[in-house]
Amino acid sequence: MELNAEVFSQFARRWALVCAGTMERHNAMTIGWGGLGTLWERPVATVYVKPVRHTYGFLEENEYFTVSFYGEECRHALEVMGTVSGRDTDKDAAAGLTPIAVGEGVTYAQAEVTLLCRKIYCQDLDTSRMMPEVVDHYYRTEAPHRMYVGEVVDVIQK
Repeated sequence: MELNAEVFSQFARRWALVCAGTMERHNAMTIGWGGLGTLWERPVATVYVKPVRHTYGFLEENEYFTVSFYGEECRHALEVMGTVSGRDTDKDAAAGLTPIAVGEGVTYAQAEVTLLCRKIYCQDLDTSRMMPEVVDHYYRTEAPHRMYVGEVVDVIQK
């Protein structure tokens, strides 16, 4: 079996947005870490979010979240979504993105592909089980990421 290495660069190279909430109240953020696979015989998407991020509270409060991927023409919008806080600013407007409802979640009209996910597991990463250089680089001053595993219940493509 030949495995195309391109599949492993989807989050790191293209980035993505994770979004949770409702059309009336939601927040999204750019992510560069994530994974796609299977767990408990279900297709899943895994994302990682630090507790200091505004999106974290939305992930905690909601059963569903979306993971969406964009073309290169949206690169600046994803930069905005990753650097501007939704606590202080209407990130959607600042990034020029149009939120739309998908099932029980929210994505953006500009997304090429959106995964609608139902949370099936979450857990904080445990620094005592990490390589020291990872802890030193990523978690010296902030709590570690929480891992969210969502069953992919729908795939929406343009």
